Amino acid sequence: MENEWSSLKAHVQQLEKKLLKSEIRTSPEELSSLLKDDFFEFGSSGRIWTKSDCIGEEGIGEVTMILSNFDMHELSEDTVLTTYRIFDEGRGEHTLRSSIWKYANGRWQMFFHQGTKTKGPL
Repeated sequence: MENEWSSLKAHVQQLEKKLLKSEIRTSPEELSSLLKDDFFEFGSSGRIWTKSDCIGEEGIGEVTMILSNFDMHELSEDTVLTTYRIFDEGRGEHTLRSSIWKYANGRWQMFFHQGTKTKGPL
């Protein structure tokens, strides 16, 4: 059971990292595949985003971000909460992040995301 959890945690962490790659963030097809239709986000800017906001011609834009302190918590059999830190190299900002991922139709998709600015690393 622990091996399954470790594998799932590694898989979902890779999905989170995938969403940080410019080629994914600028691809409406890739974003559509990773985000549930009812996806929404409370951004670190204070703005609320929906899937339709993210799937525009330019996607959600290019960034250079470093993910650290990744952890995952089971909410139900098909739902997990991820928590981690991001350092945005372009802006020089640190944020705490959380995402809710749901498993349906044979794949994991992000349902909710939140970014909260913080003062530097722990």
